[in-house]
Amino acid sequence: MLAKLKGAHAMASVRHGAGTAPAAGATVNAKAEAITELMLEVAQCFFRIRALGQKTGLITSWGGGAFGFMRSLALLGPLTVPRIARMRPTSRQRMQRLADELAAEGLVRFIDNPRHRRSKLVQLTPKGEARYHALEARLLSIASTMGIALSEPDIRRTTEIVRLLSDDVKTRAERAPAARP
Repeated sequence: MLAKLKGAHAMASVRHGAGTAPAAGATVNAKAEAITELMLEVAQCFFRIRALGQKTGLITSWGGGAFGFMRSLALLGPLTVPRIARMRPTSRQRMQRLADELAAEGLVRFIDNPRHRRSKLVQLTPKGEARYHALEARLLSIASTMGIALSEPDIRRTTEIVRLLSDDVKTRAERAPAARP
């Protein structure tokens, strides 16, 4: 991925005149073009990951992330549906649908919340913990066969770059006014 980014940057440099220093505005435009290309690649990768996740059972057929939902509970313990929705970020209704689906399969249960009478906590059941660990093993198995041409440092650096971009997007989304219909 870093090679693609470097290639995209080189392409932007060519557009601005090979071998010549781009004007200040051209540098900003080249960077904006590179970030745009990165965001589009990440989005395309996301959709491909989601399709693979649906085929392998890591994601439900309607797009709900059963593995991610159970991972949150495995790492953080019992959580409310609204808290899980804020962490994703997605709608509470979407996470409620996933929680209900997982509860119907016996993978999670709703327990009383000492801090709130009406908002129950969602907790993994022993069956849910076993399913989570099985899905985690499946994910690691899939991941172990991916990115063969990439070095671990390149993968970790790419992860950090995507994390920084994601944090920037999150901050901007929190500050942005809501769109009016």
